[in-house]
Amino acid sequence: MVQNSDVRHDSCIVGLQVKIVQVSHPMPDQITLRRKVYDVLETTEKRSKLSSVIDIGLVVLIVVNILSVVLESVESMNSRFGALFEYIEIFSVAVFTIEYLMRLWVCPEDPIEGADKNPRLKHMRSPMAVIDILAILPFYLTYLFAIDLRFLRVLRLLRILKLTRYSSAMTMLLDVFKEEASAFFAGFFILMVLLILAASGAYLAEHQIQPEKFGSIPAAMWWSMATLTTVGYGDVTPVTVAGKIFGACVTIVGIGMAALPAGILANGLATQLNRKREVMAEQFRMALQDGNIDDQEADAIEELRKDLGVSVNVANGILEAVQKNKIKTKLHFCPSCGESLSQYVKETV
Repeated sequence: MVQNSDVRHDSCIVGLQVKIVQVSHPMPDQITLRRKVYDVLETTEKRSKLSSVIDIGLVVLIVVNILSVVLESVESMNSRFGALFEYIEIFSVAVFTIEYLMRLWVCPEDPIEGADKNPRLKHMRSPMAVIDILAILPFYLTYLFAIDLRFLRVLRLLRILKLTRYSSAMTMLLDVFKEEASAFFAGFFILMVLLILAASGAYLAEHQIQPEKFGSIPAAMWWSMATLTTVGYGDVTPVTVAGKIFGACVTIVGIGMAALPAGILANGLATQLNRKREVMAEQFRMALQDGNIDDQEADAIEELRKDLGVSVNVANGILEAVQKNKIKTKLHFCPSCGESLSQYVKETV
C-alpha cells in the first residue's frame, strides 16, 4: 500500500458512517500544545498511557458522583457524611469544568468540528457538550442566584450520561435513538391517541359507578396508562361489565403497544451492529489487498475495533469471512486470462 508522508487519511466514524478526511500531517516539531491536549482528551490514533489514565480517572469520578448523589438523599447518610459529599461535589465540579473548557479549547483540532466556520460553537451544540454543561450548571446556579435552586441538584444525576463518551455500547444506543427518532415519535403519537381513547372509554363505562376514580377523562388516564403499558398496578380497576370488557380489549392492544418500541430499538441495534461489522470488514479488505496484514495495518485495525466496541472473537470471525470470500472470488476467475468462469460454468451445465 502506497503512503504519502505529507498526507494522512483519518477514518472518522460518525454515526457509524466512515468519512475519509484528508488533512496535512504536521511534522513532529510543528505539533502544537493544543494538538497534544486533543490527542490526550479525544479518541485518536495517538492514544497514550496518559489518555487511558485520564479516561479511567474521569469514569471513576463520575461513578463516585452518582453514588454521592444517591446516598445524599438518605437523611441518615447525609447528616453523617454531608461534609464529605460537599467536598466531592466541589472537587468534581472543578474537574468537570476544566475538562469542559479544555475540550472547548481543543475542538478546532477535530477533523469534523474544525471544518466548521465556528468550531467552538458547533462543539457547544453537540450532544456530549450539552451533557457536560448540564453536569456542572446546577452547582453554579445554586451559588449565583439567591433563590432556592436545590431542586436543580437532582440534575447532577445527568452526569451518568457522561459515561457515553467512554462506552461504545451507550454511544451505539444514543445513535439508535437519533436515527430512529421518527419511528419513536410515531410510536409515541399512537400511544397518546390510544391513551385518550382508552381513558374516554373507561370514563363512559365507569364514571357513574366510580366517580372518585373515573370522574373525568384526565382522571381515567392513570388507569389507561397502567393498562396500555401492561403494568396494571391494581389500585384502579373497572367494576362494571362494560368496563371489564373494555379493559380486556385495552389490555390486548397494550401488549402490542409495549412490543412496538422494543421492536424499533431491537431493529436499530441490529442495524448498528451490522454497520460496525461492515466497517470492520471493509478495513480488513483494504488491509488484505496486498495479501497480508502488516504491523501498521494491524495496529490501525485494533484501534478501529476498540473504537467500534467489537469483541476480539467477532473481529476474528469477520476476518475469516473476508478471507473465505476473497478465496471464492479468486476461484471465479481464470488464473491465466483473468476472465470470469461463471459464464463458462453455465454454458457447460
